[in-house]
Amino acid sequence: MTHTVLSSATKEVVIGFDRPFVMIGERINPTGRKLLAEEMKNGDFSRVEADALAQVAAGAHMLDVNAGIPLADEPALLAAAVQLVQSVTDVPLSIDSSIIEALQAGLAVYQGKPLVNSVTGEDEVMERVLPLVARHGAAVVAISNDETGISEDPDVRFDVAKRIVQRAADHGIPAADVVVDPLVMPIGAMRFAGQQVFHLLRRLKDELKVNTTCGASNVSFGLPNRNHVTSTFLAMAISNGMTSAILNPLHEEVKTAVMAADVLAGNDQDCFAWIRANREPQAEGAGRERRGGRRRG
Repeated sequence: MTHTVLSSATKEVVIGFDRPFVMIGERINPTGRKLLAEEMKNGDFSRVEADALAQVAAGAHMLDVNAGIPLADEPALLAAAVQLVQSVTDVPLSIDSSIIEALQAGLAVYQGKPLVNSVTGEDEVMERVLPLVARHGAAVVAISNDETGISEDPDVRFDVAKRIVQRAADHGIPAADVVVDPLVMPIGAMRFAGQQVFHLLRRLKDELKVNTTCGASNVSFGLPNRNHVTSTFLAMAISNGMTSAILNPLHEEVKTAVMAADVLAGNDQDCFAWIRANREPQAEGAGRERRGGRRRG
């Protein structure tokens, strides 16, 4: 089985087909969050800290950290955010940026083995990002698009992913450290977006044997009752081989769907995590009353 091992200074997380699904918290991202963007730009990371703690408390195994704010010093902000999050929680991080200088800054201060989010199949991007990933001994998210854009043909996306895996190997990065993003498109705009991803996930698992991730909430963009669409998508994606996703663990129905899928996939041994999360607490003294009460005749 392929295992992608990630770590902080003190904690290890393993992504794998035979492991529980890894939930990567999405909330430390200023895109579409004007207040968070303004605070981070002004050096106020209190909301970043609160989001980090809340997501871990809700069950996130990792956190994605993004500091992409227009006209801001993204390298400095990303480095500061990574340091802050690592000071308040021990989960591994996904360092998220399309700016190579920001990735460099984040990796320079990171303690442990992070996930770099991300690299695409464009030759120029691969030759800038992959040496950086190799130098820091990190793992990397491989997004399955290239110079031609995002293909609606999942087999074309598979070829892009395969090319990134091969190029990573040229830089000494094993396939286990390449986590492929099959690119989840909004189902409201693309009727067969779900089927395309499921087809691609099966090929990635069976042929490339690589772990996978995605931005799960993309699938429900623009639809009402989004969390139910996202949670159903995740359960189906897990059944087709997806092993992690960037999502919001504060959405209870999303987290519950992931945990139930782990049970049905056989990756929650003895249903322990499900039982622990869903067992109703016994009323205080109830057991003693049953044991010590007089039996009536």
